[in-house]
Amino acid sequence: MKTLTTTQELAEFCSAAARHPYVTVDTEFLRERTYYSKLCLVQLAHPGGDDDGSAVLIDPLADGISLEPLHELFRHRDVVKVFHAARQDLEIFWIDAGVFPEPLFDTQVAAMVCGFGEQVGYETLVRKICKQGVDKTSRFTDWSRRPLTEAQKAYALADVTHLRGIYEYLAAELEKTGRSHWVAEELKILTNPATYDIQPEEAWRRVKTRTNSARFLAIVRELARFREIHAQQNNVPRNRVYKDDALIELASAKPRTHSDLGGLRLLLREARKGAIADGILAAVERGISCPPDQLPEIDRSRDKLQVNPALADLLRVLLKSKTESAGVAAKLIAPSADLDLIAAGERDVPALSGWRFEVFGEDALRLCEGKIALAAKGQNVRVVPL
Repeated sequence: MKTLTTTQELAEFCSAAARHPYVTVDTEFLRERTYYSKLCLVQLAHPGGDDDGSAVLIDPLADGISLEPLHELFRHRDVVKVFHAARQDLEIFWIDAGVFPEPLFDTQVAAMVCGFGEQVGYETLVRKICKQGVDKTSRFTDWSRRPLTEAQKAYALADVTHLRGIYEYLAAELEKTGRSHWVAEELKILTNPATYDIQPEEAWRRVKTRTNSARFLAIVRELARFREIHAQQNNVPRNRVYKDDALIELASAKPRTHSDLGGLRLLLREARKGAIADGILAAVERGISCPPDQLPEIDRSRDKLQVNPALADLLRVLLKSKTESAGVAAKLIAPSADLDLIAAGERDVPALSGWRFEVFGEDALRLCEGKIALAAKGQNVRVVPL
């Protein structure tokens, strides 16, 4: 198991990898104590055998190493970059180096398209496709500690060696079924910078509240904004500043002084003093004094939609029938909430565009318009034109 610790070694391997049609990639990182992920290890493999040097570990913590040769390989469009559940890996490379591996292939997305179920795990694909098991004993170890153990290295390397067989199998299945463009459409989201661009001004939308009061939401917005900025600037997890339940408590209590903060139940001790306490009080004050024309606008455009429950149930039956026959995970096409929206007359939903329209959306619209009916035939459901 070779570990690359110099830029020269990395450049030589990436140069060799660039002569192959694809490379498999994985990372190990830590994020429990930081806002941004700390990259601790990169695993890379090109087609070959297990003992021929075609798979290596890259140590980004080694003194003086630059990952630019790897980034250059990521930009090489003649080589497909294969990941499993790539979102967090891509976020690291985008934040650290402003680069996306392209063209990209995500085996988790491809597996859902190929009928392996929803959010299928890597171990499941190794077992079903490669007919092997994965030793997970090193999964939650501290990847920042050096030296790495042999068990850690073996675990990490297996993440890219098995991935070669998984990729080749899934790519062949997609080619055979003509669904490669389905996966490509899904992956556009993963290589969109906006996916990883967290705007502090929009952080409040992730906080679940039980009220639609515009004034209350203005305080939530300012508290969430301050928390996001503080977490980013100090590279600490946002929950280390204060958790969502404490944020809601703050918005309800509207503390105006440091003494008020001392009487709150959910606020961490560290947040009752210093820069965090000052930031909280300033955020609450901004929310309270926010001009009426700058209060958060709540999208109530869908509140007036009237769901036809019978039609929604028929859409669920149609979706189940379509996904079973196509061998695609149902939630990949349309979650239950989207089916309700379609039944209420909403047409701006993902299930009614792109490849989803081919599989389900076209017949869903025909069902809503009374142009088709559903009939049971044995254990199957079939579409009947009207």
